Amino acid sequence: MKLRPWLSTCSSSTCITTADDSTIPFPENRRPSPNLLASYTSSSSSEIPSSAASSSNSSTSTSTLQSHLSLQTLPSVPSLQKISPESLSTSVSYLSVASIKPSPSLPITCLAVHGNLLYACSSHEINVYDRTTNAHLNAFSGQDPSSGSVKAVTFCDGKVFTTHQDCKIRVWQALATKSHKLLATLPTFNDRLRRSVLPKNYVTVRRHKKRLWIEHADAVTGLAVNNGLIYSVSWDKSLKIWRASDLRCVQSVKAHEDAVNAVAVSVDGTVYTGSADRRIRVWAKPFGEKRHALIATLEKHKSAVNALALNGDGSVLFSGACDRSILVWDREDSANHIVVTGALRGHGKAILCLINVSDTLFSGSADRTVRMWQRGIDGRYYCLAVLEGLEKAVKSLAAVSEERESNGVVSVFGGSLDGEIKAWQVSVSNHVSSPIS
Repeated sequence: MKLRPWLSTCSSSTCITTADDSTIPFPENRRPSPNLLASYTSSSSSEIPSSAASSSNSSTSTSTLQSHLSLQTLPSVPSLQKISPESLSTSVSYLSVASIKPSPSLPITCLAVHGNLLYACSSHEINVYDRTTNAHLNAFSGQDPSSGSVKAVTFCDGKVFTTHQDCKIRVWQALATKSHKLLATLPTFNDRLRRSVLPKNYVTVRRHKKRLWIEHADAVTGLAVNNGLIYSVSWDKSLKIWRASDLRCVQSVKAHEDAVNAVAVSVDGTVYTGSADRRIRVWAKPFGEKRHALIATLEKHKSAVNALALNGDGSVLFSGACDRSILVWDREDSANHIVVTGALRGHGKAILCLINVSDTLFSGSADRTVRMWQRGIDGRYYCLAVLEGLEKAVKSLAAVSEERESNGVVSVFGGSLDGEIKAWQVSVSNHVSSPIS
């Protein structure tokens, strides 16, 4: 498969940080295109066909990885996965338990699980389902279709946070009736009013266009939450940090040279951002400082970085890109020293989403499949299963450990660009692997 040359190499630049009393000079540039992500709908003779039969019946298999075109990507990075199953006695059973098709049938842009609720975003609307019965409970939206598609959903302090194409972050309160009430839109009116007095709080976002530095200037593509702070990233190339207690923006950073597609934060507060400029950047608070600063730039991907995920203790970072590979990065001693240890290969098209749950990494791809990875005692990774059944690119994933059986049952939800949500239950038995997290 010929890989489309997504982006030209971007030169490095100095990181500029903004806090309550400072501003960031955004460069004059064109609006990032939504096509900076993968070419989800492009066809290829190497595309993996879906198999409805394999996903509609319970099956048990050992890990197998056949020769694949993606093995040719990033030849300078060694493969970490075990291609031969000889030393693996672990088996996995998986069952396709449901197929949900919201109406109208629009691309699923984001999935999130909170307790027994499944949040599924399509266009400007968020549908809420009981994930155990698949019953539709409620739908809410940004009220105005011009708000554009919902890009991300996360949860903090009993509230629901959603990001939108119209540069806004909206905060919702879930009510006892399962409906949702809009509490605020970030930045809040009071925050904007407070900052608008001083000219220094305005930044140039494009020619003849200025905004307050607390405002995103393009679609907000990702959210992460840790220790009372909310981290948002955008196609405007920035990372913004919000305080959950009063919903104020406390810092803004020009994070990358191109659209930022993904953000992840570890338990110790280290923040990772992935961009269409092919870089991953690492942010943390230096000792004694109150603001986040750039501490590392990771450069191994050859195309746009679309997805990031961390293991449970934050010692391993996974990154997925349009180059069809998942890179594995290990922290050594501290976040200042992060090295790529290898690549997980097998997908035939761009990696669009990643999630790590219960020692297991799940990856969704434009090749219409979800792959399931675990780390073995030898440090290598095994592709335990390939979940199929979706007819279009897998744009979003959500997963949750049920913790009701000793062998570990994980419920996995995959959202496709054709508007379908597929649900699987996955169970791994006879563990011989050490956990990822």
